[in-house]
Amino acid sequence: MTAYIALVLAGLAVLTMPIYAVVTRGRPIDPEVARRPTTVLLGYWIRDWVMWTIRPLERALIASRIDPAVLNVAGALLGLAAGIAYVERQPGVAGWCILLGGLADIMDGRIARARNMVSTFGEFLDSVLDRFAEVFAFIGLAFYLAWSPWGVLATTLAAGSSLLVSYARAKAGQVGVDCHGGVMQRAERLVLLALASLLDGPLAAATDWPEGAVLLAVVALIGIGAFGTAVFRTVVVARVLRRS
Repeated sequence: MTAYIALVLAGLAVLTMPIYAVVTRGRPIDPEVARRPTTVLLGYWIRDWVMWTIRPLERALIASRIDPAVLNVAGALLGLAAGIAYVERQPGVAGWCILLGGLADIMDGRIARARNMVSTFGEFLDSVLDRFAEVFAFIGLAFYLAWSPWGVLATTLAAGSSLLVSYARAKAGQVGVDCHGGVMQRAERLVLLALASLLDGPLAAATDWPEGAVLLAVVALIGIGAFGTAVFRTVVVARVLRRS
């Protein structure tokens, strides 16, 4: 049921795209979207459309004067809830938790900047709790895909490679290199994992695929893409440091 609700909402969201295209014609894209590099999955247009659709919620949260740290903690708790949902064999629920956690992750930084509350404390909390959220989800996935040795391998690769991507960026920042590139950054991982979780059940019911097959394939894709992203960042930063 959760997957079918998600499909209906996704259809309604797609219907807003023509409205967005007309309303925002000739307007510069969101500054935060503009300063981040694009990827194959999430280009400027898609990300700016997402920011446009959630702007009413952003304004409401700013008006409520919510502390961004609350959203940081909410994102981690939603990651934990996603992991529990996988253990309970409810991938649709896990997909919703991942999407809501991603929304909280977007909102915390935007609200902090809008309210002039940016701090090293907030930056640290945001980064570390994001990693906790991912680890919680992947632990649950390991249980959900335990029926297949390939599922356990794919989950282990995805979890480890995701942490490598984050570590490469953090270490690069420590040595004075700004590195955000790669095809499988956090946003891409969240979107793919959430969509696969929501669609796994309906696709299994409509085909002869076993339950979890869609998730296994997508988790493997995330693992390979994240590992490649970590290697790419390592090479780029090493070259910059070598030249300097």
